[in-house]
Amino acid sequence: MPKVTIDGKTIEVADGTTILQAARMLGKEVAPPAMCFYTNLKTSGGYCRTCLVKVSKGSDKDPRPMPKLVASCRTPIMDGMEVQNNTSPEVIDARKGVVEFLLINHPLDCPVCDQAGECHLQDLSYENGSAKTRTEFERRTFNKIEIGNKIQLHMTRCILCYRCVKVAEQITDGRVHGVINRGDHSEISTYIEEVIDNDFSGNVIDVCPVGALTDKTFRFKSRVWFTKPMSAHRTCDKCSGKVTLWYQGDEVLRTTGRKDQWGEVEEFICNTCRFDKKLTSDWTIEGPTIVDKHSVISANHYEGMIIPNELTLNDIKKLPLLEKNTDGNTEF
Repeated sequence: MPKVTIDGKTIEVADGTTILQAARMLGKEVAPPAMCFYTNLKTSGGYCRTCLVKVSKGSDKDPRPMPKLVASCRTPIMDGMEVQNNTSPEVIDARKGVVEFLLINHPLDCPVCDQAGECHLQDLSYENGSAKTRTEFERRTFNKIEIGNKIQLHMTRCILCYRCVKVAEQITDGRVHGVINRGDHSEISTYIEEVIDNDFSGNVIDVCPVGALTDKTFRFKSRVWFTKPMSAHRTCDKCSGKVTLWYQGDEVLRTTGRKDQWGEVEEFICNTCRFDKKLTSDWTIEGPTIVDKHSVISANHYEGMIIPNELTLNDIKKLPLLEKNTDGNTEF
């Protein structure tokens, strides 16, 4: 099994493992960001270029460094390979440039976007972006179209990660949307409006890293940090039935697939579970969803935290008295 060293940390992995996958095994502090790669989607990755890393040593057999930065999601591990991610100024500078290009036509919709608070592009721009733009030209726009009665498309927010195309191609019974046109005019679209209606089409919402594809049933209802995510399940003949219910009070505002620490859906769910089952009685509640403490969604969610014991008056009386020594310092 080949060994790889990433930012000074060494791990042994299986043959065929990519640099990104190995970095994720080491932890979040080592793993590069990824906007297009998705573990459960074949052939995903290689589009967004946010996961670029520097290979300072190719392998034990050929220790020469790779001449250019490589996409970690598409580069397999070689035995003895050494990789720099956060420890390379070249990588940090290149990633900043990639973020600038991703934002060059992205509208400032965060105050009204339903993806705000769980948007990967927000996190990416905060960690790797610049405080101000260097461009002054008018941003690219698209004609608004309706692609389905449950899914809202905002093409101006799209970064062309191709995740939604991969989902439709691999888990639905027939893909009816894709990327049309070329270059700066490329867009996610369908040739016939209101055509996306198959049983698993709602998963394009979960895989979208930005606010380009959102849930119409949740549209403008609440900010995610005002909701309370709960893990739940039901018996379903189409999917696993394992979901996250997003509550506000006693009302289920939306239903999504369960996501891991990388923001990827563990098991895709059907549209019946996603859109039609919005009552608590439809589900078996398992408990509060564990939310990353760094996420804005964790605001005011205190499940799992250890509350310190409060001292009573009798406990205080039992504490040793403070005395001053000859040097004037206080000691027990």
